[in-house]
Amino acid sequence: MSLVKQFNEYRSKMNEKVLASGDLIIKRIFNLDTNAYQPGALDVKSKELIGLTCSLVLRCDDCVKYHLGKCKEVGLSSKEVNEAMGLATLVGGTIVIPHLRRAFEFWEELNKS
Repeated sequence: MSLVKQFNEYRSKMNEKVLASGDLIIKRIFNLDTNAYQPGALDVKSKELIGLTCSLVLRCDDCVKYHLGKCKEVGLSSKEVNEAMGLATLVGGTIVIPHLRRAFEFWEELNKS
C-alpha cells in the first residue's frame, strides 16, 4: 500500500473515531481547523504553505503529510512546495532535516498519482 493511501486511510478512520467520542471541545477544534483554511485575506494556497512550513518547524510528520496532500489538491507546484520547505528548514534548523526527508518522500508519492 502506498504511503499516501496508508496515511489517508488511517487518518480518516481515526478522525471518525475521535469525532464519534462526542467531545464538544474536540469537535470545535476540528471545526476551527477546517474553517481556518478557508479563503480569507489569504488565499488557500498561501494558507496551505503556511500550514506546511509550521508543521515542519514543529516536526509533526502527520501534519506535514496532511498539508502536502492539500498543497497537491490546490495545485501548488513542486518548486513552490520545495521553497516553503526550505524556509521551514532554515527557521527550524537542522533538526527539521529528518522530517524534510520524509516530506520529500511523501511529496514524490503524491506526484505519482
